[in-house]
Amino acid sequence: MVNPATSHAVANPYQRGPAPTEASVTAKLGPFAIASKKVGAFSHPGIREGTVYYPTDTSQGTFGAIAVAPGFVSPEALVSWYGPRLASQGFVVMTLEITTGFDLPEARAAQLLSALDFMKKDNTIKNRIDPNRLAVMGWSMGGGGTLRAAQQSASLKAAIPLAPWDLGMDWSNVRVPTMIIGGDNDFVASPGFHAEPFYTQLADEKAYLELENAGHFTFTSDNNTIAKYAISWMKRWVDEDTRYTQFLCPPPPAPSPTIQKYRQTCPY
Repeated sequence: MVNPATSHAVANPYQRGPAPTEASVTAKLGPFAIASKKVGAFSHPGIREGTVYYPTDTSQGTFGAIAVAPGFVSPEALVSWYGPRLASQGFVVMTLEITTGFDLPEARAAQLLSALDFMKKDNTIKNRIDPNRLAVMGWSMGGGGTLRAAQQSASLKAAIPLAPWDLGMDWSNVRVPTMIIGGDNDFVASPGFHAEPFYTQLADEKAYLELENAGHFTFTSDNNTIAKYAISWMKRWVDEDTRYTQFLCPPPPAPSPTIQKYRQTCPY
């Protein structure tokens, strides 16, 4: 007799952690204990510095890796909450200090990809990650950099631009599964001029979530709605874990107290 759990594990060797629930994807920390490592100034070509958060458990194999970039003239601290939130769900996550706060999206894309390269080579981290399961995420100009990184590196498994800002770009050739999250009251990167048109240009697979009563800086502090959908998107595409599809398809009701709009290309 075949053990269903074993059969499923063989079918998906990337599945990590217990079956998800609404409580687990909105929890402040997930099921994995984590540690962190500071990355020293200019210790790797193409990046300034940052922090890597990673699960301490090595019994389940390697994990997917995610690089996260902040916005214009913004320090790493403004995106630091994504590190433990995502890592504790079973990812290795590097939050970045951008080379200069004035770096434009193109430079941020290069730094995101360099951060992934760093994690593949660092002695502490490299044996914890699967170099073939990489993703990018970023806020504001870091969101623009996220889209550019996805455009430049089709091998990425997922991308999540948060309140993305960029100008004059055509995203129709992006093939990386991308979830764009915007805020209905964002007057810095207005979703009508940035997030929504970017989403429309993308190829499948994609999703667009517009937060209710959210501004540009909503993305810089702990937020259960952002976390729930970011975790689910990364799990679905980086880990190929269809247990998380339940949080993406069918789409959540919108408008709702937390979500103004939601668009998608279900089923995933």
